[in-house]
Amino acid sequence: MRIVSSTRCLLFALVLLAMSAASFGQVGIAITIGPPPLPVYEQPLCPAEGYIWTPGFWAYDYDFDDYYWVPGTWVPAPEIGFLWTPGYWAWSDDRFVFYEGYWGPLVGFYGGINYGYGYFGNGYEGGRWDHDRFFYNRAVNNVNVTTIHNVYNTTVINNVTVNRVSYNGGNGGISARPTPEQQAAARERHIPPVPAQIQHVQAARTVQEQHASVNRGKPPVAASPRPADFKDRVPAQAAGGPYTPAPNRGQAGQRGNRQEPPRRENGQRGNGQGQRQENSSNSNARPGNAVHPSDLPRVERPVPPNTGDAKRDQKIQRDQEKMFEKQDKERQKLQQRQEQDHQKLERQRADDARKQQIEQQHQQQTQKLEQRQNQQQQKWQEKHQPANREQPKPPRQDRPPAER
Repeated sequence: MRIVSSTRCLLFALVLLAMSAASFGQVGIAITIGPPPLPVYEQPLCPAEGYIWTPGFWAYDYDFDDYYWVPGTWVPAPEIGFLWTPGYWAWSDDRFVFYEGYWGPLVGFYGGINYGYGYFGNGYEGGRWDHDRFFYNRAVNNVNVTTIHNVYNTTVINNVTVNRVSYNGGNGGISARPTPEQQAAARERHIPPVPAQIQHVQAARTVQEQHASVNRGKPPVAASPRPADFKDRVPAQAAGGPYTPAPNRGQAGQRGNRQEPPRRENGQRGNGQGQRQENSSNSNARPGNAVHPSDLPRVERPVPPNTGDAKRDQKIQRDQEKMFEKQDKERQKLQQRQEQDHQKLERQRADDARKQQIEQQHQQQTQKLEQRQNQQQQKWQEKHQPANREQPKPPRQDRPPAER
């Protein structure tokens, strides 16, 4: 995508808009109907110590204008002491927006959604950390005590068990608002969904039966013991309520008539009331999330140098453009190779397991490419910054999880 603008303000706005769309991989329509109710399902057995339950949720497929169910699953905690804050849908302005989940030392606001199994709309009752070990609350978790001994049993009173609404705000949505403590949690250090979780979402998207228009709110894979592994699937027992198809169905392929890209947020706003976190470098497309080079946001060029030496400034800018052009070609080349892989899979009629394996390889390739290019940009910046201290630094795109 090439964005042209006559003013820097308009350019910045368009870049933000494009990067927001990049988190989904392409431009789509505004979602005006909320996701289906949460299906009824049983939690699979915890596979091993150190795994934390991440509840299932409805994601949106912009290729088919349809919600699809991402199964609940057990995921190893990325750091000792970290807990999972689930993502959630919320009505914002004139559409539904998805707020990305994250790992952190505290559980923040997740829309007041009752996901069950410890996530009853406020905090997490499924377990707690004690030094370097995670202890499971057997009252709400399916844990085999013969293999996992760090358990306890605390009864949790859940007064909203019949409420399976899956979104915050809007017509019929949950009316919860973030507390000051939850707003503070949103400002703590975060880790975005780990690669295994991203692969899990991608795997669910490729299964046609996971789409709401097919399963009518009762997905065949409601949960799985491990991410992206649907062999030991747990089917939904029932839909959480009547299924209402999205009015956008049937419009796939008509992207040219759509008014604006979808919006996906990282952080907590809670229907306009909570703490919203934004970053112009698009944290949703950071290493570990993008699967293909086309998912990566286009790098925003920094302000032209102004050292007071016109010839030096021109040389710096030429060198910089050469670096960006080379990086664009590298992305295009990798994208072409990955598209050839997809075409080969189609010719071979590969099964879902093989496709998932290739997608994982593509994600790793894309991560390495982005990290290498970010390092090149940083080295270039460090080389020229001493001679141009007034030049603002471009937004960094590779902050390690420890700084997020």
